[in-house]
Amino acid sequence: MSSIRRELLIAISIATVRTTLFAYGPTGHEIVGGIADKLIANTPAGGKISALIDGITLEKAAFIPDEIKAWDKNGVDDPKAFPHYHDHAKIDKQLRDFWRANPPTQDTKSPIPSHHWFHYTDVPVLNVHRYSDGTTGRTQWDIVHMISYCVEVLRGEVPENNPRKITKPAAVILLAHYVGDIHQPLHVGAEYFNQAGHAVDPDNNQPGVEDEGGNTLMLQLIRGTPEEMAHRGLKLHGFWDYDAVMANLPPLSPTLSKEKRYQKIDQAKRNLIDRLVKEQPQNWRAPPNIALKNYGEFWADDILPVAREAHERLQFINVHQTLDQDRTVMAGDAREKNVRDNVGYADWSAKIVREELHKAGWRLADLLTEAVTSTSTTSAAPVVSESVQSGPNKAEPSTTPTAALAAFATAASQFGEYPANYKEIVSAWMKANRLDASRIDWQGDPKPSELAAENGRRLAGYLVIFNTPDRAGAKTRSVLIRDGAVVNNSGF
Repeated sequence: MSSIRRELLIAISIATVRTTLFAYGPTGHEIVGGIADKLIANTPAGGKISALIDGITLEKAAFIPDEIKAWDKNGVDDPKAFPHYHDHAKIDKQLRDFWRANPPTQDTKSPIPSHHWFHYTDVPVLNVHRYSDGTTGRTQWDIVHMISYCVEVLRGEVPENNPRKITKPAAVILLAHYVGDIHQPLHVGAEYFNQAGHAVDPDNNQPGVEDEGGNTLMLQLIRGTPEEMAHRGLKLHGFWDYDAVMANLPPLSPTLSKEKRYQKIDQAKRNLIDRLVKEQPQNWRAPPNIALKNYGEFWADDILPVAREAHERLQFINVHQTLDQDRTVMAGDAREKNVRDNVGYADWSAKIVREELHKAGWRLADLLTEAVTSTSTTSAAPVVSESVQSGPNKAEPSTTPTAALAAFATAASQFGEYPANYKEIVSAWMKANRLDASRIDWQGDPKPSELAAENGRRLAGYLVIFNTPDRAGAKTRSVLIRDGAVVNNSGF
C-alpha cells in the first residue's frame, strides 16, 4: 500500500462515524497479521486459511475491515469506490455483501447493526474486573460477540448464508482484524462521567456518559520525546492507535519524503515481526477449559486491567457534556499524572502496545488454526496442525520458520513434495509459456493449499504468490505447484 493511499484512507476514516474504530492503524494491524502469517506458514492450517482468502496474506487481511470503511462515504455500488479488490473478485463481492448487510448508522437502536459496532466494546473501567460483571457498554454486536460469531461461521456452526453475510473467507478477514482490535485497551474499556465531570461506574447505579474509548478526550503529556510532546493536542484514542505503535519503531527524520518514510516504516515493521515470531509472549494461551468461541471474552478480561490503568495514569480536567454528531458525549482533557513508578505515559503505553501486539499475533495464529482444523472448511478431511495449538497441556508451537517447516513436512504428504526450488520452477514454467519472468516480486514462501478444479475436483499442492509487471503496474499472480510441476495458475 502506498503512502498516498494510506493518507487518503486515514482521512476518509477520520471523517466517518466514530474514530474509535480505526484501532492501531495500518502498521499495528499489519504487525499482528504478519506474526500470524509466519507462525502458520507451511502448515496444513496455513494452507486452508490461504485457500479461503484466495492467497491474501493475513498481514494484508488484518487491515481490510478498516479499509472498507471508505465505502461509507458513497456506498459500495459506486463504480469508483475505494477500495476495490480486483485480483480477488469473490472476496470483493463477499466484502461488499457484508457491508450491505451491516451498513453504517448512528441509530444505536437499529435492528440492523453497523459494521462499525463490531470493532469494540465499551466496558466501564472504574471498578471493572470481567466483561461479564455488568451490562453497560456491552451489546450483542460488540467485538466479543463478533469474534465468537466469526469462529462459529468458520467451524460450520453458523451457516455462511447468515443475516450478517459473513462467509468463511470474510470470517478469516474479520478475525484477522478483530483480534488486533481487542488487544487495544481503549477498544475494550471506556471511562464514564457524571454531569459534574467525575468518573462513575454505571454498572453500580451511577448514571454516566462515556468518553467513547478516549475519542472525546485530548491527551496532555508532561514528558516524552520532542515528537511525542508535539502531539499534546492529540486525542487519547488516537495516541494509542498510532503514536504508541510507532514508538516501537526507530524514529524517522521529518525531512524524509513520503515514499522513503513508508519504506523505512515497512522495513522496521518487518524486523519487529521477525523478532516477535521468534519468542513466545508471556501468558498468551487461553486455559484449556475456555471454549474456542469464548476466546474473545477471555481476551477482553485479560486487557481490561490495562484499560483501567490507561485511565488511572491520567487526570481528567474540564470534563463536560457535549454533542458529537447528534450524540451526547463527555469531552475534556486527559492530563498525564506523576506516578509512583516514574514511567512516563508515552513510554508505558509503548511497552503495553508492544506486548499486546505480540500476544495478538500469536493468538490470531492459534485461533485460526483451531477454527479451521477442528471442523473441516473444505471437502477434504481436516488435518491437525502441529505448529500452533491451544492449551498449556499441548506441545509448545515452533518458534522459527525452519522448525515449523520441519514439523509440517511430516504431515503434509497430501500436498506433495515441498518445492524448495519454487523460484526456479515458476521461472521455468513462465518462460515455457512465453511469459516475462525477468522481474518477479515474490510474496512469501509456498503455502500448502487446496483449490477448486473442473468437475468438482480439488487440487492440492503448494501455492506460490508473486507480483510481475503489468500495463497498469504490478499485478498479483499465483501458481499451484505439485511435486515440482505447476498444476494450476491464476491472474495471468
